[in-house]
Amino acid sequence: MNELTTISQTSVTEIDKVLEGVTQKHDIVSDINTPKAYIKKKMDMDYVEVGYMKKIADKHYPGWSWEVIKTEFAGTQAYVVHGRLKWYDSGIQRTGDMTAAHRIQRKRGTEEYVDLGNDIKAANTDCMKKAFNMYMNIADDVYRNQVEDTELTEQQKGDLIKAAFRISEEKASEINIMMEEGVVHGLNYKGALAKLKRQGDKWEKYQHTTMKY
Repeated sequence: MNELTTISQTSVTEIDKVLEGVTQKHDIVSDINTPKAYIKKKMDMDYVEVGYMKKIADKHYPGWSWEVIKTEFAGTQAYVVHGRLKWYDSGIQRTGDMTAAHRIQRKRGTEEYVDLGNDIKAANTDCMKKAFNMYMNIADDVYRNQVEDTELTEQQKGDLIKAAFRISEEKASEINIMMEEGVVHGLNYKGALAKLKRQGDKWEKYQHTTMKY
């Protein structure tokens, strides 16, 4: 009984040490200030270049790997990637799954793709970056503070969808995808809503004029 108790206590102590090491490493990575040269801006939101995030992963989580599990089109508006990150924390192999969508760009007024290959690549990059941040705490100084500032309220989401439906069901689907992938967010909500309302007014005016004839 005493022997079993000793073994149990030893195991608990070892586990505690491993967990402490994991916590310390993640705290260290989280506290790293991302150099301004690697911080870019898109749609009023800061983002970090994937090359820098890979460099930090190589240094603090050597042996990590990224695998694409599944890819698919989300209707005609976006491309979705489901990826899996594997890494080592104090000698323990861990895995974490992530999904991300990237809006497909088309030439104005047509169904022709601008660069589908680039959109697919961007979806995979976005997915990998989300996993780096969520599971490894890389670039926390950039992404951690964006969550509350950029999150849309349910009321705001409803207003955007309602305004988009005035244009078309397809537009509403597109806006929904853009909200999910963070392209439309709390910081650019007012501008996005105003643009949708202008487009809706223009569309209704066009329909009204057409019906006269």
